[in-house]
This record gives sequence, structure tokens and C-alpha cells, in this order.
Amino acid sequence: MPTIKEVSEHAGVSQATVSRVMNGTAKVVEETRQKVLASMKELGYRPNAHAQSLASNRSNSVGLLISEFDGPFYGALMAGAEEVLRDAKKRILISASHGDKKLEEEAVEFLLSCRCDALILHAETLPDEYLIEQANQGTHVILINRNIEQMEQQCLYIDNEQGAYLATEYLINKGHTDIAYIAGPQWKHDARQRFWGYQQALGKNNIGLKLNLVVEGNFRENGGYQSAKKLLESGESFSAIVCGNDQTAYGAISAIEDAGLKVPQDISVIGFDDLPYSNLIKPKLTTVHFPIRQMAAEAARRILKDVYNVKNIETQASRVEAHIVERESVKSLL
Repeated sequence: MPTIKEVSEHAGVSQATVSRVMNGTAKVVEETRQKVLASMKELGYRPNAHAQSLASNRSNSVGLLISEFDGPFYGALMAGAEEVLRDAKKRILISASHGDKKLEEEAVEFLLSCRCDALILHAETLPDEYLIEQANQGTHVILINRNIEQMEQQCLYIDNEQGAYLATEYLINKGHTDIAYIAGPQWKHDARQRFWGYQQALGKNNIGLKLNLVVEGNFRENGGYQSAKKLLESGESFSAIVCGNDQTAYGAISAIEDAGLKVPQDISVIGFDDLPYSNLIKPKLTTVHFPIRQMAAEAARRILKDVYNVKNIETQASRVEAHIVERESVKSLL
């Protein structure tokens, strides 16, 4: 394996110049830089990333924690962060927790052991105290879809309660009063917040909560299908369903159609997330917009600004306002 010294001799420059070209730590005349790069290529020299990270105290890598690898929500999250970091020549390391507290903590510890310069965490099971401790120990942490008061400047989140409130109120304003709800798993903090928003909207409009119209799903299409089927077979009367997320809504629409009914003619359906597929299914899904890809990109931009001192980066507010995207899956009864 050739050394920096051999590259410097081959290019006719100092070892310090070779180091500056590799690390990008200072300006080098373009002609000299190209000469060094040509020598590295000709000799087959590969920089030692570990040695570089020890020397600079930077690994140029960012850790990302997600719950799982499949599904359009997490795909958009990963893509948003990776694109921004890739353009800045930073690497991203991804680990998944699969909704398990022990695995989630192990995933964070793994990312830290890889000397990641910062962490972007979509943490669903870790307690606030653990995340606060990580931040206080000097780890630059950005939380996505979660707000902890003591870390508010490091959080990027949508008001899940407000979003579900808006979805439910949207149906009420269309004349619906018998409104079912397919919740996400209640161990997830965002699922609990969305369920609470549904209840708040009913209460404000003097509509009683009917627990027989509430089913807990799993935030997936199969859970939405089975939950909607359970509602349809219960004998309870309802004209609309608020779904905890868009994937749940896809399954619910399929179950309604398999039962010989139509959306929205017989039952209206509204989702939450505004995934790309929601504008492609038939009928197109009315939903709550959650810009997860843009939120992940914002997390990456904050890290470039605060950790890597990249200039001219504009950051946005931590809290994203929810709003309804009106399409075709809700019928007015007025």
C-alpha cells in the first residue's frame, strides 16, 4: 500500500499539501490539486478514513435511527437526510430499532461507537431522560417527530394532535357525526397524540366518544384492512373513518371496497402523512400533510451548519404546522 510520502514524492509536492488535498482543510492551487489526485490514482493510494477521523476528530459521518427499513414513510425520511448529506460529501449510517426499546438503545450506542459526528433520531421508545442525557454528554442530536421541552431547539416535529384534530373537524364540517377511528399502536407517542386530537375534536363539537367506533391498528395496510373489516362487521353505524396514517387508510379503503361499498359514496376516509401514493390511489386520499422528507433534510442542514460549520445555510422553525390536503375520499353530507 503506497504512503502519503510516496504520493508527495511522485507529485513533487510536500506531504502537507497532499494532506490538505485529501482533507479539503485549506485552499490548494487547482493545478497542484489535480497533480496530487493524479498521483494518488496512478499509485493506487486510498486514504485511511479511520486515521483521518482521528487526526481531525471528525468521521464525516452522521448516524440515523429509524424504526424500520420498509414502508414509504421511512423511505422518505432516509432519502431526505441522505441527499443533503451526500451533496455535502458526508456519509450516513443507518440503524433500525424495529419498535423495541432495547434494540433502539443498542442502535444509538452502535452509531456512537462508529464515531458519528451527529445523530438524527426517529426515537419511538427511548425515554426523554435518555435522550436528554445523550445531548448533555456532547452528542449533537436532532430528534424527528418528537418534541422534548428541554431539547426543543434540537427537535423537528409536527403537531400530531393538531393534525388529527383538523382531520376530524374536517369531517364534522362536512356533516359527519358518526366518525370511526383506526388508531396506530398506542405505545407510539405520535399515535397517542393523534388519537387524543380525534377525541378533542369530537368533544369540542359536542359529539360523544363511542369506543365501539375505535379500533387499534398497526400503522400498516394490513392493520387498516383488518380494523376497517372489524368496524364494518360490528354493526355500528358510521359514515366516515379517521385513519392514524395513510397506510392504514389504504387498507381501510380496500376493506370497504371488498365489502361491496364505495369510498366516499358510502363511507368517507381521511388519512395522515400525505405519502406520495395518496395522490395516486383511487379515490385520491384526503389527508393531513406531514413533510417527513423535508423534515429529515432540515435535520441534515442543521447538522451541516452546527457541526460542520457550513456557511450560508438557512434553517427553519422546529414546529411544522399540519394542514389538510383535500382530494376525493371524503363526501359532504350537507
